[in-house]
Amino acid sequence: MAQINGNAPKITLYTNHKCPWAHRAHVVLKELGLQYDEVIIDLDRPREAWYLEINPRGLVPTIDFNGQIITESGIVSTFLADAYPSHVFPASGSPDAALTRARINFFVDTWFSKAGSFWFKILLQDEGEEKVRLEKEFVEVVEKEIEPLLKDAAPFFGGSGRVTLAEALTAPFILRIYALTKFGLLPQSIVSGFDALPNFSKWAAEVIKQESVTYIWDEESTIAGTKKKIESLKAQAKASK
Repeated sequence: MAQINGNAPKITLYTNHKCPWAHRAHVVLKELGLQYDEVIIDLDRPREAWYLEINPRGLVPTIDFNGQIITESGIVSTFLADAYPSHVFPASGSPDAALTRARINFFVDTWFSKAGSFWFKILLQDEGEEKVRLEKEFVEVVEKEIEPLLKDAAPFFGGSGRVTLAEALTAPFILRIYALTKFGLLPQSIVSGFDALPNFSKWAAEVIKQESVTYIWDEESTIAGTKKKIESLKAQAKASK
């Protein structure tokens, strides 16, 4: 188990297994071999006062790390990876490490700034030309922006043989895209398009089967919850028209 100065940290993770953002912290904790206590936050109900005292935004994940509160999924995940340099994220201090860190950060930024929002937009669309356009554009963006960044994946980002922070921060969303397609909530054309991208398809296939990605994953429950949320959002949109 990872330690700082020979002492194992005391970590409490406030989370919800259905939340892809909280899922990121789970991946990092598992890859680092860190033990933690877990508190599940019900995201379907107003946050209780005790949790708002811990995280006034009421979001997950939050970690209590040796008495220090850290919030926001990217910050939580990067903090843990920085605290315990490993295959996940190298320690800063050398040009090579800085380059690796920069490339990982660029990959993650590219996914979320260019491609990451498409799947949810598609879920919210009724059948029609706009939905078809978004499906096509999603695959095209992944081909243009993400496929070249995975040219040296082996099988993970940057030639790594183990999960890096690039995977930890994107895997929960990749996993959900493939699962939503399997259950028919996203069109098969998306995965069919991804299958034509050799770098991305091989990388994604490895990502979604890693133990660190799947150990908290309850596919049926998560997909059912996503379906319910989408139906609610669509109903609200129609009611507001």
